[in-house]
Amino acid sequence: MGEPPAYVPGHGLLRGRTALVTAAAGAGIGGATARRFLEEGAKVLLSDAHRRRLAESRAALADEFGADAVAAQPCDVTDEEQVRALFARVAEEHGGPDVVVNNAGLGGTAALVDMADEQWDRVLDTTLNGTFRCTRAALRAFRDSGRGGVIVNNASVLGWRAQTGQAHYAAAKAGVMALTRCAALEAAAYGVRVNAVAPSLAMHPHLVKATSAELLAELVEREAFGRYAEPWEVANVIVFLAGDYSSYMTGEIVPVSSRRA
Repeated sequence: MGEPPAYVPGHGLLRGRTALVTAAAGAGIGGATARRFLEEGAKVLLSDAHRRRLAESRAALADEFGADAVAAQPCDVTDEEQVRALFARVAEEHGGPDVVVNNAGLGGTAALVDMADEQWDRVLDTTLNGTFRCTRAALRAFRDSGRGGVIVNNASVLGWRAQTGQAHYAAAKAGVMALTRCAALEAAAYGVRVNAVAPSLAMHPHLVKATSAELLAELVEREAFGRYAEPWEVANVIVFLAGDYSSYMTGEIVPVSSRRA
């Protein structure tokens, strides 16, 4: 398997901004995004449904970047009251967010013919409905603050491409793509940009351990570089979409992929 490139240092691209990142505890894309944002000078409010991992992530980042730079609040994006409380906190402490990253999602593997309603509903409620709840809350916050802002959603190439056992996840991610495009048109009136990333295969050590060697080899074989993406490589693109270099982009779905088929 190929080796990832050297880690790219921060350049202050988000200095002076406040970002809210959902599903930001742990070693995945959300955690990598929170770290990259801090490296780029932003203040970050971490959110996650897993309270223990959230507290551990916040403590580790606070030790590195300072207690004033990073805060944390538990939030289950399937619960509207928790979503409202999350955005109320960032409004109270910072006058509202400048950037919102909707990273929360839930996967799973199940053949459609055997899939239970509960399996379908659980994935859709977290991945699509959760993104809707947080996007709605973000747009209200941006409208009320009057200072514009950015939303970046986490989609997936499976929103475009078929894969067996992934009907619920693919449907949810396709919905995130459509939500992104429609929200962008409405958000333009508030000076807000809404885009999404669509990774193909981004892995971290815990996910690698939970994936069979056979499946991982099959997935990696489809990637042109012969390896999976590191979470921080996806986070780099999220930084780009959150910052000023993407100022004319909205309603776009940006693949973070080297997938060949």
